[in-house]
Amino acid sequence: MVVGLLSLDLHIPASDSLKDKRRVLRGLLDRLHNEFNVSAAEVGDNDVWRRGQIGVACVANDRAHADAVLQSALRLVESEDRLEVLRADMEWL
Repeated sequence: MVVGLLSLDLHIPASDSLKDKRRVLRGLLDRLHNEFNVSAAEVGDNDVWRRGQIGVACVANDRAHADAVLQSALRLVESEDRLEVLRADMEWL
């Protein structure tokens, strides 16, 4: 069993309130879960309007599959036009 973790620091330039930020992140987290069957949550910068940190976890039988899922999840986040990825880190357990 392999657990892959993807940590993302995000910039949300058009967010003018925590409500705006949560709307963008909630939609993104729901898409990640629905399209890739991963666990995803906001894990930091909870009270900062234009910044966000999310974590994505994938459990798989082998590292290659987990890596492919997390790379696809990263591409989905990078394609989102309402935010910018500042940092992306992957780790394996």
